[in-house]
Amino acid sequence: MEQKFCQSCGMPLGDAQEVYGTEKDGSLNRDYCIYCYKDGSFTGEMTMEEMIEFCIPFTLEADPEKTREEARAEMQQFFPRLKRWAGSSAAK
Repeated sequence: MEQKFCQSCGMPLGDAQEVYGTEKDGSLNRDYCIYCYKDGSFTGEMTMEEMIEFCIPFTLEADPEKTREEARAEMQQFFPRLKRWAGSSAAK
């Protein structure tokens, strides 16, 4: 089975429903995590670069061997392919 990722922050999404974002009617949105998308809208307005900077500490916590620069470079390659950032001027 292919690993799913939040289409905003890149967080891995598993089968646990509590990690998925929600629509206004309470139904799950399987594209985004609860931290990025809740009650039918994004929880924070930011650019892709701001999201990358926000996510760096979490990436370093998950992989302490990685440097800030490595984490940033990886996300700069990965994030433009995520639904929230694909094709937007924020992804450029």
